[in-house]
Amino acid sequence: MASLRVDATAAGYRQLLCWARRFPQRRWAIEGARGLGCHLAQWLVSQGETAFDAAPVGAADETVIFALLEERRANVAAQRVRAATAAAVLRKVRPMCAVERTRKTLAWDLVREIRSLDDRLGTINEQIVEALEAHPSRLVAVDGVGPVLAARLIGRCGRPSRFPNADAFASYAGTAPVEASSGDQIRHRLSRSGDRRLNSALHLVAVPQVRMTNSAGRRYYDRKITEGKTHKADMRCLKRKIADHLWQLMLADEHERDRTTAATAQAA
Repeated sequence: MASLRVDATAAGYRQLLCWARRFPQRRWAIEGARGLGCHLAQWLVSQGETAFDAAPVGAADETVIFALLEERRANVAAQRVRAATAAAVLRKVRPMCAVERTRKTLAWDLVREIRSLDDRLGTINEQIVEALEAHPSRLVAVDGVGPVLAARLIGRCGRPSRFPNADAFASYAGTAPVEASSGDQIRHRLSRSGDRRLNSALHLVAVPQVRMTNSAGRRYYDRKITEGKTHKADMRCLKRKIADHLWQLMLADEHERDRTTAATAQAA
């Protein structure tokens, strides 16, 4: 048993790898390899090392582009909501003194900030569309999936092949049902675990599908209702069905990109 503490810098990473070379068969387990541990995980992979998180960590690919854009869009959107809420409160102020006039001035600053954030959101949306043009995805052909949701699904999923099957992806996305039986009554409830932003994206696909009279999701929903399912149980089943379908589409996209890359490399 041995341990080493290093700084989270390039020099620290090199020190760590030099220290670890005493172990001839190395496997790195990185906590949060797609989050806080991403830089270390990617650096190790670039050095020919094998790193794991919930699954093997591969070199950064186009899915990271969508993850970065989706994360930035979510942050800007949240910032806009906070600014809009503050501006709405300050607009109600009727200046009666110098302090209140200052509050009113700040309110107008927030209004201008909101307009700036709207412009930033528009720019990010354009970048997402451009990324989807450079890396086409079958997701955008699915009812209820636009460019922004497609970016979130791709970015939060990463390489879909890291999941051995649809069940593993459903568990990761929090759409795998959890048994909540009591006595002889067998029931299931919606899982509260998994990637909640990915789960939210699946919910945002399911809701409009149910509202579309001719969508596959609405037909599935209606069939379950006729079987005696409640609305909540039906939506839980639909989200799982959608998760399976979207994972298969993302997996097909990945295989297509890999074939194209291999063919290009062979031609060169």
